[in-house]
Amino acid sequence: MNTRITELTNKIARLENQLLDELEKQQEQFSYRLEGTRVRFEAEILEAHRKLKVAVLPWLLSSRVRSVLSAPFIYAMIIPIVFFDLTITVYQHICFRLYGIRRVKRADYIVLDRQNLAYLNFIEKLNCVYCGYGNGVVAYSREVIARTEQYWCPIKHARRALGRHARYSRFANYGDGERYKEQLVRLRDDLKTGD
Repeated sequence: MNTRITELTNKIARLENQLLDELEKQQEQFSYRLEGTRVRFEAEILEAHRKLKVAVLPWLLSSRVRSVLSAPFIYAMIIPIVFFDLTITVYQHICFRLYGIRRVKRADYIVLDRQNLAYLNFIEKLNCVYCGYGNGVVAYSREVIARTEQYWCPIKHARRALGRHARYSRFANYGDGERYKEQLVRLRDDLKTGD
């Protein structure tokens, strides 16, 4: 990989870490703290949140009709999402062991905590669990598939592709046949030992 790409990749990683630091500062602003995976609000904040909650019936009555009508179609997607979660989990537990690839920790990607917010009613909490699970499964799956790609075909595309995963920038350049085999060995080794 050329030096300019390495510099840009490192800069992006630094900026992502700065963003995470800024997001963590919100803990102070909104008066909560993390205890392991549990979120704890100060008592007065928790009470203020409870007062903000809108009961389910008034909330439903204030909802747009199209939102209510689309709910069955949205929630029906839980079936393929759960199936995808199950199959990608089985896939990585079998294949990653065979290839010697470090497995992706599912819990790092599927984070369900918004349903604990006291200012949300039951339906809002259910929506938050659904979206957190769905997006978590996609992110988890993406990392499993990215590691698979890094093992089997770590070559950049000739054309620009939107939404590339974080591993992509380290892949071999398209058309660089001379260095491909040595890069393949290195990229596979990276999957065993770390990033």
